[in-house]
Amino acid sequence: MKKVLLVVASLAILLPGANLFAQQDSSKYGENAEECMKYLSYYSEYYKQKNYDDAIPNWRKAYSLCPPSCSQNLLIQGSTLVERLIAKNAGNSIARDGLIDTLLTLQDQRAEFFPKYAETALNNKANYAAKYIKNDSKRLYDIYESVIAANGDNVKASVVFNDFKVAVDLYGEGKIGTEDVLNLYTRNLAMLDAVTPTSETEKNQIASFRTNIENLFINSKVAGCEDLLALFGPRYADNPNDLQLSKNIVKMLSLAEDCNDNDLYLNAVTTMYTLEPSADAAYYLFRLHSSKGNVDDAIKFLNEAIDSDDSDAATDAKYLYELAVFNVKQGRYAAAYDAANRVPGLDESLAGKAYIVMGTIWASTTCGGDEIARRAPYWVAIDYMNKAKAADASLSDEANRYISQYSKYFPQAADAFMYGLTNGQTYTVACGGLRATTTVRTVK
Repeated sequence: MKKVLLVVASLAILLPGANLFAQQDSSKYGENAEECMKYLSYYSEYYKQKNYDDAIPNWRKAYSLCPPSCSQNLLIQGSTLVERLIAKNAGNSIARDGLIDTLLTLQDQRAEFFPKYAETALNNKANYAAKYIKNDSKRLYDIYESVIAANGDNVKASVVFNDFKVAVDLYGEGKIGTEDVLNLYTRNLAMLDAVTPTSETEKNQIASFRTNIENLFINSKVAGCEDLLALFGPRYADNPNDLQLSKNIVKMLSLAEDCNDNDLYLNAVTTMYTLEPSADAAYYLFRLHSSKGNVDDAIKFLNEAIDSDDSDAATDAKYLYELAVFNVKQGRYAAAYDAANRVPGLDESLAGKAYIVMGTIWASTTCGGDEIARRAPYWVAIDYMNKAKAADASLSDEANRYISQYSKYFPQAADAFMYGLTNGQTYTVACGGLRATTTVRTVK
């Protein structure tokens, strides 16, 4: 009661001036300027006191009397009050649906009458739609698309994700087609790529939305390889020098199962590399040529990806590890060792795996010479397996299996003695283009 009296008292002071102001600026407060200002004051006082239950009926009256353009707070604070009403009417679907419509209308009005804040209002509208509209994919989709059209690059990343998510739902309901989803996929990912994050948190959120969109696309099975070739083949034929189209084709075909061994993929990647040489384009060409058995071309392009200025240390380490493994499969042990040896200095998280590769390379190296020289590579191989365990404990089981296997090839103590060698002595191994210093070990 005390608060109510304070409100009434304050209004008694305010209203004469309000009446005069309404006469002077009736266009702002509408035809019922005096009543509009009165209820604006009523609800505002209650709202400031966080007495929302009393603020709501007065806000409703103000909203019915006042032009939406008279006060941005009428729309912003009204949104808070309407959300409270939505919660209170959770069990009354008719009332709840009407309130949701009101909440969305408030955002449209804020965008219309306060254009400086239009982007914020429309992003809010999309978020409210995601929160409250259920079981109506088409309505959600229309809202998201209208917000994206209005806000462009300033649309929130969450809206871009929700838009694609509901598009997949519509596809499942048979309301949009394969091409619609594919076009949305490429457009929405491009929109996320265009966002400049303002914080590390936002950067991680955008990356998460991107991953979620890709996962939705894969799991939806919207289009198989044949569908993609039929859709993008004619587009590429009409625009063979369209860089963005080629990038989209490569992304799409890379996501589809067994869809990179075809002319369209080769042509699109070649266009990418010709028009915009990059680590990504070179890496795609490596994958393509390696799948076709073009070993020299594959190695050439992977080295170009590694040497590219636009790849960071972690990416270079990943590519070098892949290059090492690929060279091992081709029996190019010296080149494989050189690649693997560069990995630990670039990314410690891959060091253990690189040491495993280097160890297997040494174990596969055939050295000429005497009995000791032929067996010495196994000492070096085990040295690397021990380094792998120290660098990455998760590799211990794998490394121990190799150690157990290689230890069987140690020389007998008597054979080592014949060459003037004993356990623990330093020994240098050099063969197959490799060189290392190790320790003599014999069969126990």
